Amino acid sequence: MTPEEFNALSEFEAVALLRPLVNIPGWAKQVSDGRPYSSVEQALQSAEAACESWQPDDITRALSAHPRIGERANGSGKEAQLSRSEQATLNISQQAIIDALHDGNQRYEQRFGRVFLIRAKGRSSEEILENLQRRLQNSPEAEYQETAQQLKEITLLRFKESLQS
Repeated sequence: MTPEEFNALSEFEAVALLRPLVNIPGWAKQVSDGRPYSSVEQALQSAEAACESWQPDDITRALSAHPRIGERANGSGKEAQLSRSEQATLNISQQAIIDALHDGNQRYEQRFGRVFLIRAKGRSSEEILENLQRRLQNSPEAEYQETAQQLKEITLLRFKESLQS
């Protein structure tokens, strides 16, 4: 979809397109309300600015839609399709990595009370595992900031891809 096509959508259609990118309704509305956009870059700048207003409750809601890293997203919705596509590039076939991700996910959830989130696209399974192990050492505050940053990267990448497909 081009920026022009995105601009031509009704508010309902635009928000419906944006909602699966991140489960934060206020973000989708803010990006929709920022139209018209003259370029992909301008749309991305607006989307990034909208990320700055995310609150802890927004991030908690958004994380509820993300599967554990290394696990297949269930469902037929757009969010599940996006997660499956992003994680498909990991090519996790070694049992040792599968086991280490499973163990790391469990330890992460016990420590921080939420799913471990990382932008999978463009990263190897080994790199993700290294990040998981490193982030287990973060303070809760530092980890919250890193989680928010990863969610922002995922969201902006998804938005950019939707405007260039």
